[in-house]
Amino acid sequence: MRNRLILAATVLLLTSLTGTAYAADKFVTIGTGGQTGVYYVVGQSICKLVNRDSSKTGLKCTAPSTGGSVANLNSIRSGDQNMGVAQSDQQFNALNGLGAFADQGPWDDLRAVFGVHPELFTVVARKDAGINSFDDLKGKRVNIGNPGSGQRATMDVIMAAKGWDNSTFKLASELKSAEQAQALCDNKIDAMVFVVGHPSGSIQEATSSCEAVIVPVTGGEITALVEEKPYYAMGKVPGGMYSGTDADVDTFGVVATFVSSTASDEDTIYAVVKAVFDNFDRFKALHPAFANLEKEKMVTDGLSAPLHEGALKYFKENSLVQ
Repeated sequence: MRNRLILAATVLLLTSLTGTAYAADKFVTIGTGGQTGVYYVVGQSICKLVNRDSSKTGLKCTAPSTGGSVANLNSIRSGDQNMGVAQSDQQFNALNGLGAFADQGPWDDLRAVFGVHPELFTVVARKDAGINSFDDLKGKRVNIGNPGSGQRATMDVIMAAKGWDNSTFKLASELKSAEQAQALCDNKIDAMVFVVGHPSGSIQEATSSCEAVIVPVTGGEITALVEEKPYYAMGKVPGGMYSGTDADVDTFGVVATFVSSTASDEDTIYAVVKAVFDNFDRFKALHPAFANLEKEKMVTDGLSAPLHEGALKYFKENSLVQ
């Protein structure tokens, strides 16, 4: 009896100090991507900020490496993950039951939380492979990405637009993003594709460990895709960012987005958004790809699904949305 009274008194004291009575610790999982990619840094960075306030919120956050965008969206839908990082095009496809999500059909319970950094579709080729344009990939050994990754989904879209299939290449490997730089430098592949924020550790590894160059991704099919799809935009990989590529390289891209579903409650999402946006300068300092982030753009760019109620509550309180 005495122990129960002490416990009750402790809860009352905590409530009076914080204004909220928190339940037992709640564990949340954020799906990311390969460990050398920016998605992994996004998830780890968010968790780092969430876990700083665990004593107040009761939230404990983990961000394991996963297969990427499509895998994250499927895991959130199945309930295996609470949140995840996904390309804006794959968020759109999951919401509408398109592409890799056609068999499941539209997902009305998908919710956007916020946008993060721009991601460019980037082709990296061995300098000795004779690849100077995207069309030069024909007949080469190309890593098209592992099934379930955003890079693979985007590559599939481009291949369909061009009328290509896996037989277009001498080899169409399906390595994960963390494996492809080593394969390139070991001369097991001639080129790799990546949808990623820059600078990318994987691309830095490839361009510094062996002679590799960034290849432009342009042409009529690419222009048509960008004009047709609201989640695509033209972009450039900055010259001088990677060894071997001195001038800007034209390509196109998407936006990395942070997503959840209606299965995550309002208070949890509110706490996660608050952890990031209340510590915005700290978040931006955690990776160079975050350096130019703007709060106002993060609540709109790349978000095709409705905003989660928890995110919307925070954004309204801070005048980021009406």
